[in-house]
Amino acid sequence: MHRLPALALALALALPGGVRAQIDAPAVPAGVAVIDQSRLITDTNLGRTVEQRFQVASRSLIAENREIEAALEAEERDLTARRGTMPAAEFRRLAAEFDTKVEGIRRAQEAKSRAVTRQRDEERQRIVEQALPILAGLMQERAALVLIDRGSVVLSRGAADITDAAIERLDALNPPPEPGADPADTGPADGPLPPAGAAPDAEPDAAPAADGPAAKAPDAASGADPADEAPQQPPATP
Repeated sequence: MHRLPALALALALALPGGVRAQIDAPAVPAGVAVIDQSRLITDTNLGRTVEQRFQVASRSLIAENREIEAALEAEERDLTARRGTMPAAEFRRLAAEFDTKVEGIRRAQEAKSRAVTRQRDEERQRIVEQALPILAGLMQERAALVLIDRGSVVLSRGAADITDAAIERLDALNPPPEPGADPADTGPADGPLPPAGAAPDAEPDAAPAADGPAAKAPDAASGADPADEAPQQPPATP
């Protein structure tokens, strides 16, 4: 019984050096790196440019909606004022045509709003795609085999976070625009956001049905940040 330790030692010494090292070395867990994906977008030059362009397009679309709403209200008032001067059947025909006109305009404006938001999301995705080689390089430098989003991490050491390094390298490839430059001239590849008045590909069937002839403009006093949601569209009112 007392000879077993000596026998085990002799066997270990007889093993080749590489095999003996694998037995003696403790198991080392695979390296893990952490990334804050939201900061990768909001805190980079590209991300700030995309957000600025989105806000400009959103505010332009909101202003356009208010102009449309004012014109439709004026047209509705004129139609109402002329109601007593025409036969009832003629008024009903004109009112139905006005309803159809309002519905078409509302669908078109909602399609523009969806296009502005969709374009921002696509440009953000392109930022992430451009950052992938940078993230892969940082992982290789740190011998990390797994990259986890910070939102899924309960506890980690600061050294595991590669967000700042990734932002620095991404910004080095994409300097900030010159002061006074048009945001539409900068940003990820595949083109900037369309202007508010452009006619994007629409999905009109997705818009809610109108309830009446008049249209309401977005509430100017709502205080909503166009960066947080799509531009409001003029819904129909009875």
